Amino acid sequence: MGFNRIFAAVALSLVSSLSLAADADEAIRKTLQSLQPDLPIEAIAESPMPGLYQVQLKGGRMLYASADGQFVMQGYLFQFKDGQAVNLTEQAESVAVAKTINAIPVSEMVVFAGKQPKTHITVFTDTDCGYCQKLHSEVPELNRLGVEVRYLAFPRQGLESQAAKELANVWCAKDSQEAMNRAKTQQSVADVECDNPVAKQFALGQMIGVSGTPAIVLANGKVIPGYQPAAQLAKIALESN
Repeated sequence: MGFNRIFAAVALSLVSSLSLAADADEAIRKTLQSLQPDLPIEAIAESPMPGLYQVQLKGGRMLYASADGQFVMQGYLFQFKDGQAVNLTEQAESVAVAKTINAIPVSEMVVFAGKQPKTHITVFTDTDCGYCQKLHSEVPELNRLGVEVRYLAFPRQGLESQAAKELANVWCAKDSQEAMNRAKTQQSVADVECDNPVAKQFALGQMIGVSGTPAIVLANGKVIPGYQPAAQLAKIALESN
């Protein structure tokens, strides 16, 4: 077979593959949007598993679907290789979450940096959450161990709750660190109004799958649900950096 014929065969194969991918994209989108019209689809692509497509949602979460869109599933996709099981879903979601979280301006967070941070964690927090208060009491120890703590607001009872108002007061305070310290020790925080990011951060938390507080996001995007003691959390955070 001459070079021109080989080139034509390759080109035809590529066009065919692109056409199949486009058809799959359209079919999968049609199915998902019929289930939820406002589903925030970021991208659709072939997964490492032949015949299965991965649907990346805005914020990081992943769905899987058949090429014709008739089958959709949510769960973990593992690859077994050389006796090891690799969670491909968790890897992909962590990359997307890290990109999303690390793009948030630090000015929109309440940050406890410490003197020489080696890594950071981002914590979706509430004011009336007992384990959030416990974690906050260990922030100085986390800072001492080299972990910067960045807070995002997540009023788990909703934006009309008292906690949402308290979080807004914290973010609007002239000294947001001091206001956070007061809120986490069940002291009152002065009512202040400003253009705050509480609603936006709450929506972001829901988008990446946060359902309770504290929800801790490591620098690499891995989400740890729930409280972890300072020493253990610092070890995990530093090892994942």
